[in-house]
Amino acid sequence: MIGLIGKKIGTSRVYDDAGNAVCVTVIHTGDNRVVQCKTADGKDGYNAVQIGYDDQSHKRRVTQPLQGHFKKHNAEATKWVKEFRDFSLEVQPGDTVPVTIFEPGDYVDATARTKGRGFQGVVKRWNFAGGPASHGQKGWFRRPGSIAAGSTPGWVSKGKKMPGHMGQRQRTVQNLKIVQVREEDQLLLVKGAIPGANGDYVVIREAKKKPKATK
Repeated sequence: MIGLIGKKIGTSRVYDDAGNAVCVTVIHTGDNRVVQCKTADGKDGYNAVQIGYDDQSHKRRVTQPLQGHFKKHNAEATKWVKEFRDFSLEVQPGDTVPVTIFEPGDYVDATARTKGRGFQGVVKRWNFAGGPASHGQKGWFRRPGSIAAGSTPGWVSKGKKMPGHMGQRQRTVQNLKIVQVREEDQLLLVKGAIPGANGDYVVIREAKKKPKATK
């Protein structure tokens, strides 16, 4: 299982060999440097590779535990650190993982946080229909209606769809196809939409359901 950390630049459109327009999301991968390698034989007890992305120019903005972690492994402080289990590429601490580990035609899973929408009602948050606009009703156009029984059981069930904070949830989109890999610009052009706003961090992994070995 291979992967990279990147930053969502935005969306664009490119043309394939047949002249068809393909909508893509542009991901800048930059320098993905290996911070630490964990092995099953070591004290960690499992195989993993820890990768850092996006250099942090002001080290005081890094928490003290992370400062000690970077110092211990002689690594530069980064804004984002991610661990990849069972990394199939042979790397050592200090190595740079290039964007070329992926090729056009590969399938990936993209993980990011969705855009924050603030506090929203049930109509926007859960697509409720709202109340009727006739028969003399007033002030019930965008309300949820009854949420529980008045007597037995007398409480609101857990997980009830209610107004609240919308967005800012980690989501993964699976089986996205890589259209282009631009090594000189360190860019990945991925077909389809990826969660998050422009500038948000994105984790790109080899697709679990469509790994390279079975393509």
